[in-house]
Amino acid sequence: MIQAMVDNVCWQMSLDRKTRARKQLQGHLWRAFFEDVIPAVRKGTEAGMKVCISSSGSLEAQKLSFGHSTKGDSLELDDGHFDTKIGYKVESESYRKIANSRGCSTKNILFLKDVTLEPSAFEEVDVHVAVVVRPAKAGLTHDEKTYHN
Repeated sequence: MIQAMVDNVCWQMSLDRKTRARKQLQGHLWRAFFEDVIPAVRKGTEAGMKVCISSSGSLEAQKLSFGHSTKGDSLELDDGHFDTKIGYKVESESYRKIANSRGCSTKNILFLKDVTLEPSAFEEVDVHVAVVVRPAKAGLTHDEKTYHN
């Protein structure tokens, strides 16, 4: 039974499935950040930027992740959380909704991402994008790594 569950989760991950069960499991597993995340968020907030989290992970998973990170509770560092209820990352309307909810223009948003499937959604609404390269994304092509830099 355990192996069947592990196989199913691996299958969902290989297809980047956004099922609620997978995202809840992901929330339970997120207990550590990359070492640069909290200092980067802190630097942004100290510079007067509003930092929001948009993820296909549930709001609960995001709050667990930021509330119980290896650096402690860092929820006070961000100004909001968004999940697929606002829309999917491949839909340009999602970014309009996020900008409207923050009272700003999409041109004032910098979106950090680790997947390269949504560029047309960003381009349609003039969102600035930078690709975050992580070890798990080492398979990105040079063009994918530099497209939005």
